[in-house]
Amino acid sequence: MNVLEHIKAHRLVAISRQVYGEDLLKAVEQVLEGGIAILEITFDQADPANLTLTPDSIRAVKARFGERICVGAGTVMTVAQAEAAKAAGADFALAPNTDVEVIRRMKELGLVAVPGAFTPSEIAAAYAAGADIVKIFPASSLGTAYLDAIRGPINHIPLMAVGGVTPENVRSFFEHGCMSAGIGSAIISKKKAAQGDFKSMGEAAAAFVSALNNL
Repeated sequence: MNVLEHIKAHRLVAISRQVYGEDLLKAVEQVLEGGIAILEITFDQADPANLTLTPDSIRAVKARFGERICVGAGTVMTVAQAEAAKAAGADFALAPNTDVEVIRRMKELGLVAVPGAFTPSEIAAAYAAGADIVKIFPASSLGTAYLDAIRGPINHIPLMAVGGVTPENVRSFFEHGCMSAGIGSAIISKKKAAQGDFKSMGEAAAAFVSALNNL
């Protein structure tokens, strides 16, 4: 799998936070049925077991679904987390911030690197450090007017919108310069997983896919 081309082609990333084990596998099955073929499994920085939970989840999803889905690690904020993600078989790694040391280690490991940035300086610094895509986070706080402003001088850097992306606004992020978008609890929800409501996750995924029809 060419990971970067897969992200460009499939565009939407379902983000899973604090959903593990069989619940995660059930959620992923529904997300795939809804039409999303990219998954981010985040590291929970507040959980001392994060270096075990997230890599184990990546392995489980890769074992169950194989080439049906591209799997990345999210909230990768340390070199150790990048290394654990790679060892588990992650295809890419995302972060909420721009940390040059972590970005460079992601690239050394052969991971597609998607660090987060908020300002033009951070976007440029992340890309200069080796980022393949820069995650604009939180995207909804900045809005499409901000994207229009920065795309003038920074039109060569691939951008992913994350944070507050909804079925109602997802299309606008693409129309204003983003090449991908990440969606969290609006698709994979810890609360819904606890209730055994996996079907609605698939329906939510389908709603995002439908919003991008003919784009």
